[in-house]
Amino acid sequence: MGSSSTAATPAARRARKPADDSPWAREKERAQQREAKRNAVLSTAAQMFNERGFHATSLDDIAARLHVTKPTLYYYVKNKDEILLECVRKGLHMTLDGIEASRAAGGNAVDQLRACMQVYADIVTQPFGMCLIRVGDEEVPEPSRTELRRMKSEIDQAFRRLVAQGVQEGSLSACDPKMTAFVIAGALSWIGRWYQPDGSYSAAQVAEQCIATLMNGVLRQAARAAPPRARKKAS
Repeated sequence: MGSSSTAATPAARRARKPADDSPWAREKERAQQREAKRNAVLSTAAQMFNERGFHATSLDDIAARLHVTKPTLYYYVKNKDEILLECVRKGLHMTLDGIEASRAAGGNAVDQLRACMQVYADIVTQPFGMCLIRVGDEEVPEPSRTELRRMKSEIDQAFRRLVAQGVQEGSLSACDPKMTAFVIAGALSWIGRWYQPDGSYSAAQVAEQCIATLMNGVLRQAARAAPPRARKKAS
């Protein structure tokens, strides 16, 4: 008695496959294209906010830079406030993700602190990180402003913990972790304000020199180690 099932014919196999012109067959691809275009809108906007300032940049300006019409932008974003919110949020997420990856890589407190400083310095020379510094969250309406400031606080706390850990290990000089974290973040943040991609230093050179100065200080090693000179008594 023969088998009740038979091999599917080539025609039957083709019939089971979705048609090439099916709109559902390319839904994932369309979603990816839309996300790529939305990211292009945000990236371009961040660059223009950095160049001109938030208030001096209009949606018309962003559309012109992208060679699209202003109505086209509304397919990807609601308004200019949402663009700024997403730009600042991306800069913060990049920083937090980079800091977490640096800490997860292990090493002592100094190694982790240096790695986190490297991440921070790198990101503030990129469009989203620079937008975070140059425009900031002051222009973002509530409740998003509170969310962004909470994320900033997470960055601050990460630096404080590493400084405190370094002091405990004996690899860092005794200091106030809060004030030291403020100094580190403040110095590295300022790179995002004065750095110019076409300047005499590359982003990597800027990061290297700033981190070295923060880690080593400005006094010569011999001068730091030498005891203070005794004042001469008046004759």
